[in-house]
Amino acid sequence: MFGIQYLKAGTTQYVLHYQNGKLRHKGIGAAFFYYKPASTIAVVPIGSVDVPFIFNQNTADFQPVTVQGQLTYRIVNAELVASLLDYTIGEAIEQYKSDDPEKMSQRLVNLVQVAVRGEMSKRPLRTALAAAEETVRGVLAQLAADPALAALGAEILNLSILAIKPTPETARALEAEAREEMLRQSDQAIYDRRNAAVEQERRIKENELNTELAVEAKQRQIREAKVEADLAVESKQQAIREAQLQGQIALENERKQLASARAENARTEADAQEYAITASLKPLQALDPQMLELLGMQSADPRKLVASALRDIAANANKIGNLNISPELLETLMR
Repeated sequence: MFGIQYLKAGTTQYVLHYQNGKLRHKGIGAAFFYYKPASTIAVVPIGSVDVPFIFNQNTADFQPVTVQGQLTYRIVNAELVASLLDYTIGEAIEQYKSDDPEKMSQRLVNLVQVAVRGEMSKRPLRTALAAAEETVRGVLAQLAADPALAALGAEILNLSILAIKPTPETARALEAEAREEMLRQSDQAIYDRRNAAVEQERRIKENELNTELAVEAKQRQIREAKVEADLAVESKQQAIREAQLQGQIALENERKQLASARAENARTEADAQEYAITASLKPLQALDPQMLELLGMQSADPRKLVASALRDIAANANKIGNLNISPELLETLMR
């Protein structure tokens, strides 16, 4: 009515109200009446804005990669931004008269792209594909030190790199190489497992041989102990036999001495008997043998008499012509 209108901004909108070239109202979430024909209103959104991006870069080894991510920022100096870009609204509070509000996001994305290019140029392809977090930290550090960001009146709230992808041909080559590497690792794992099994088997065999050697050593010690015990027993038995032999030798010596003493005694007795017999027969040596024979026949056995007669016959055989002995006489003599 009569060109007077009412404006009420939100909590994430910074309003600048110019009337006849002079600043009349400003602030976050401002609400006021204004005369439209003489007023110019700029509404700068100060809430966080998410801007997706995707662009191609080259790595240190000149390999193209695609970097995809998202930038989150907000405007911290609305008046500065309003002086750089046209945020003038038309009939509605969110209806801008130009496309300048869209340029803010593009300028920030350009700053991010320059920083990402610097990070990608530091790393070769393989490292760059797995360095998303390192790249984010490097980009944020560059943006924090870049005066262009402060000149735009904005601050970076968050930066996320969702993917770093090579070209399809490079990806297939990397996949093939990775697959070959995995196959090599698998073969190496099989080889290592077999080697481990062989090594384990060798250790088992070695332990078995060591056990056998230990058993043999123990058995040898047992045999040696038995031999030493047998030698000790044999030594004891030899000592016993030597002691017995010494005893027998001593006994034989004593027997020898006893026999010598007995022989000496027997000689002494024989000499005594010889002396006695000689002394008793000495008176008879002077007698005539025939006299002695006659003396013996006085009380002799008849057989002795016959034997004496036969001896006399034999002594005088040259004097006897014929001698007849009857069978009865022989039978008698035999009886």
